[in-house]
Amino acid sequence: MALNLCPHPLHVLSVSSERSQMGILRKNSPLLISLQNLGGQSSPLLQSYSHGGSAFVSRAVKEEQTQSYGSAETEISETNPSSSKLVLVVGGTGGVGQLIVASLLKRNIKARLLLRDPAKAKSLFGLQDENSLKIWKGDTRNPDDLDSAIFEGVTHVICCTGTTAFPSRRWNGENTPERVDWEGVRNLVSALPETIKRFVLVSSVGVTKFDELPWSIMNLFGVLKYKKMGEDFIRNSSLPFTIIRAGRLTDGPYTSYDLNTLLQATAGKRRAVVIGKGDKLVGEVSRLVVAEACIQALDIEFTEGKIYEINSIEGEGPGNDQEKWRELFKAAEEN
Repeated sequence: MALNLCPHPLHVLSVSSERSQMGILRKNSPLLISLQNLGGQSSPLLQSYSHGGSAFVSRAVKEEQTQSYGSAETEISETNPSSSKLVLVVGGTGGVGQLIVASLLKRNIKARLLLRDPAKAKSLFGLQDENSLKIWKGDTRNPDDLDSAIFEGVTHVICCTGTTAFPSRRWNGENTPERVDWEGVRNLVSALPETIKRFVLVSSVGVTKFDELPWSIMNLFGVLKYKKMGEDFIRNSSLPFTIIRAGRLTDGPYTSYDLNTLLQATAGKRRAVVIGKGDKLVGEVSRLVVAEACIQALDIEFTEGKIYEINSIEGEGPGNDQEKWRELFKAAEEN
């Protein structure tokens, strides 16, 4: 059954005692470990071919997640200016989405979440001041849920919804690729106001080759085809968009474990970022890298109207340095 939009947003207030009255996020708050340094101890790899899809968890999960980011030992600066952005994150409790939300809060960027299960967000992000985070109950598969009030004041949107590529329990309640990756994206894009400054969609490599091996195996139940249909609908809309096609996702999802511990995981040695175009990349990418790429794309003007593929490999990465990300995106344009 589709979820009905509640008449008022479910405000989440103050992150327990670890958040000051100034709204500054402290070093050990849930889901607020810095994403700026994708370095440190190798994290468990939870491999999934679908964004938010089923993952096969290594036994090393609890053995390899003890090393924190170098930045985790430093409090967020209280001089961080409040951003004028208001970012709507759709799919904000999934493997990539929760990292996006955490990073937005760390950056003092206001976020709004559209979720089928608001209680899940509260368990992940704790209690937040309503000026930092508001949660709306709604389902992109149901156009009637997408009330215009949800989008009031929103300047940017990041959509990272998804389901499993193959039938699983997550398909219960019509949570199939057709309903999520096609109909849900179409409904969301159709409901957004023209004032949106950027719409970023997380998609998948291989969407243009879903009828070719080996992609046709992954597409047995249509996941790549429906993701491509969602992409095409965005491209044909009037919204300023950026599409990030991720390789096979690693590092997470972190929803099934203690987040205070798991968010200390890093991209291990695979911190370097490779960005391409033309659906030519084949490989894997850390969810941490995908989350950062989405946030960076919001402010890099020449990524508007573009589609990129992204992988991560061994080497030093850009962290959250915008100039380095600009160089990576620009290099993809020139190749």
